[in-house]
Amino acid sequence: MNSKNHVQLIGNVGSEPLIKEFNSGRKMARFSIATDDVKKVNGKFIKHTQWHNITVWNKIADIVQTNINIGTEVIIQGRVINNEFRDKQGNLRKISEIIGESLIFRNIKSNISESKRRA
Repeated sequence: MNSKNHVQLIGNVGSEPLIKEFNSGRKMARFSIATDDVKKVNGKFIKHTQWHNITVWNKIADIVQTNINIGTEVIIQGRVINNEFRDKQGNLRKISEIIGESLIFRNIKSNISESKRRA
């Protein structure tokens, strides 16, 4: 079976991007986005929000640093990875995150649409 790890999410940025620059010259940006699903339950429409952790690198991190704020609408394409770590209390934590390989954003405040892709 040939399966691919590919995801596309459309949502709004929910946290200011955290930017890190490494001694190697690489740059990383991390932020969260919210996506909404609407379901009809007992005749009423219910909105359910999911939160996603996003990590992007290098040129896309540069784009995030200069163009992305809380509330910016984005389309992220990439892949899902799962990580485990121990918190300060020693508890095992598991997280999923999206490694973004392309980003399209729409700055709602200025109503400008732009598309940026990894070179």
